[in-house]
Parts: sequence; structure tokens; C-alpha cells
Amino acid sequence: MLDPVAPTPSPPLTGIRGWLIDAPEFGKLRSWPDGAIVLEGGLIVEIGDYMTLSKKPRPQPIRWQHSERVAVFPGLIDLHTHAPQYPSVARGTSELLPWLRQHVFPVERDFTGPRGRREAAAFIAEVARHGTTTAMLYTAIYEDSCDAIFQAAAERGLRVIAGKMMMDVGSYGAHQPSKILSISLTETERLIKKWHRANDGLIEYAVSPRFAVSCSERLMRSAAEIAQNHGTYVQTHLAENREEIEKVRHQFPQAQDYTDVYARAGLLGPRTVLGHCLHLSPREHEAIASSGAAIAHCPTANLFLRSGILPLDIVRGAGIPVGLGSDVAAGAELNLWRVMRGAVESQTARSFYEASPPLTPAGSLHLATQGAADALGKGRTIGSFDIGKEADLTVMDLGPMLPYRTKGASDLNADDVVSLCVYRGGPEAVVESYVRGRSVYSAPAPELF
Repeated sequence: MLDPVAPTPSPPLTGIRGWLIDAPEFGKLRSWPDGAIVLEGGLIVEIGDYMTLSKKPRPQPIRWQHSERVAVFPGLIDLHTHAPQYPSVARGTSELLPWLRQHVFPVERDFTGPRGRREAAAFIAEVARHGTTTAMLYTAIYEDSCDAIFQAAAERGLRVIAGKMMMDVGSYGAHQPSKILSISLTETERLIKKWHRANDGLIEYAVSPRFAVSCSERLMRSAAEIAQNHGTYVQTHLAENREEIEKVRHQFPQAQDYTDVYARAGLLGPRTVLGHCLHLSPREHEAIASSGAAIAHCPTANLFLRSGILPLDIVRGAGIPVGLGSDVAAGAELNLWRVMRGAVESQTARSFYEASPPLTPAGSLHLATQGAADALGKGRTIGSFDIGKEADLTVMDLGPMLPYRTKGASDLNADDVVSLCVYRGGPEAVVESYVRGRSVYSAPAPELF
């Protein structure tokens, strides 16, 4: 007679303790000063006061992590960045188009082969180190550049949406101009079949025509068709710079405006994320809103290249989803707290010359979490602390941000904590980041205050 097999014990639940703060509504915070989140199977299953949840009778133990001395936020979401461009951050003083030729195309041209694989792994590690748990990014024009990014993201466990850069006008690389279009389309489809929804859905593809200046109408129409056929995202740039807009006007004279170029090609839709969108007419705002497309607001990049300031209240008032993007390398760093600060300060600067409401740190946190999740169509999956959502979290040590290490945070409220992170936060304060409850970055033991 066989001995009965003992049942396999259930794995312990994971509990995250800290000052929990999220921003499910624009400009409004929720917080649990000594709070706790209980995770199971990568999902948030309980949330509340730590003392209450820690004393609750349970059939299995909770493995508690962190303490009341850290702040816990929903995982930060970067809606727009460029992996190959990281080596060229903070270079150049020109505006968009000459800056691309002088500083960006040379580094993108080298993002291939063994060097590209090394840089892809380093870039993904940097994204995680900065507390970003979801990133939507462009690679170079090469198929292997996109392979390398996806491979690094899969190994790290990050949530990544990416695509190889598509351009057949003024492109770089060794392909003959007559072959660039067909090669780009073939490689894009091959990458989609290999990577879209890979790693249990954490990896997704974004068909990525660079912008209308560098794309033929045929490329854009074909890109839209591929995206529709495979259910992928689309990402591109729109109305970042006035010289760019003028070039598009001459290149596509039949279109009503820049946005209409993309509409005619079929690129606008609820899975489209448009970078920048600084200089648009009311008609264009209405067209984007009616299509369901979203905007990636990249304030630090817009200031660096002297492109302009997004009329944030007008864009949001038109019903367009908006999230934040670092836009490396026009943006000088991957630190989304600095991007939030740039968003706050650029809207403050805008208020000096036209009637516009200020953006608060709480509003900027929304744009980097729930707002960005909504822009991706993932608002019911990530972006805030709600039971049933996937456990993407960013844990911050407030100590490095306080003016005196001997001073605690007991006299702060939730708005103070968010403001402290927006104005003083960075990778040195990131303690740990989680995607679906799995740690994707853990710093050396922090010196907590």
C-alpha cells in the first residue's frame, strides 16, 4: 500500500509594507501612511492598514517586505523613449531636425551586432534601476536591435512595448534605398510573430514609423495594415517642432494638416501613442480624440530641443489620454520623477504668458502611472492600487530626499511625499521595483532614515 502523498503547501503570500500612495484620478491622491499590499499570483489581493492586515488570521503566512519607512507607488510608466539614443543624452544645442542628423542617427547606426546587444542589456537595466516598470520604446532600424531589447526585457521581467524604427526617406544603414521599404516591412512582421505578447504578455510590439518626414505614404499605410492585422500598438511622433510641421506640409500637400497625414494612412486608433503633439489645431485635437489615440508628453525633451510646451489642459479637455515619456536622448535622463518635475515646471512657465491651470505634483504622478496606463489601454490592469490589478510597484526610500538624514517623515502628508519625490527623487532612492509581484530591480540595502 502506497503512503499517502502530503499536499504541497501553498507558497507564502507576499506583503509589501510602506506609505502607499497612488493617483487614480488626475490631481487627487489616495494614501495609507502605514499601509500594506498583499500579493498573490502577481495580483493585488488585499490593501489597507498594515497593523490590520498583519494581524488577520490566515491559513498561510505572509512574507513581509519593506517597512513603514519607505514610500510605495504604482510602477512608473515611460510612454516614449529611444533605447539606442542613451549614449547621446545631453548632447547638442540645436533644434530637432539638425539634432537628429548630427547626434542621433550616428548612435542609432551603431546599435546593432554585439555592441547593440551589450547596450540593449545595459539600457533595460537602467530602466529598471530608475523605478520604471513599463516602458514603450523605439529601437534602431535593424531587426537585431529590437531582438536584443526584447531579449533583455524578457530576462529582466520588465513590461516592455517596443518596435524597430521604420523609415524609408533619408534613412541610415547599408540597405539600398529601393530595398529599405520591403526589408523594413518584412523584418517588422517577423519581429511581431516572434515577440508580440511574449513572456506571458509582458512583451508587446509597437509598429514604429518614425515620423512623416522620414516615411513615405506607402510605408505608413503598410505599417498601419500590419498593426491592424496583428493587433499591435502603433507609435510615432507628431508635431514636435515647427520646422518638422512645415516639411510635412510640403511633403504631403493633399493632407489637411499633420494629423491628417496619419489619419489618411490609417495609423490613428485606440492603440496608437503619439509623441509630443505640441503644435496642433483644435481640428487635430478632435481627430485624435475621436480616434482613441493617446499622447506621450515629453516635457524635458521639449525644453531641451526648444520645441515648445504642450497645452496640457487643452489636450486633456479634448478627451485625449495623456501619459509621460522621458524621450531619451532629447530628454536627458530616464528618471521619470525628473520628467514629472519637468511637466510641472513647464506648465508653470506656460501660465506666465497665457491663462492655464497649474500642474500639481499629484497631477504629474497620475500622468506617470494611471494616466499612462489609460493611454496604453491598460488602466484596468496597472496604474493604481486596486484589488485585482497586477502588482507593478515602485518602492522609494525617502531618506536620500530629505534635507537632513536625522529628520523623519512623520510631519509630512501624502502631497508632501509626492512633491519630495517629484523635486528630489531619482534612482539613488529606488529601493525595489516589482512587475506582477516579481522583483525586477533591488538596490543594495538602503540607509533608511
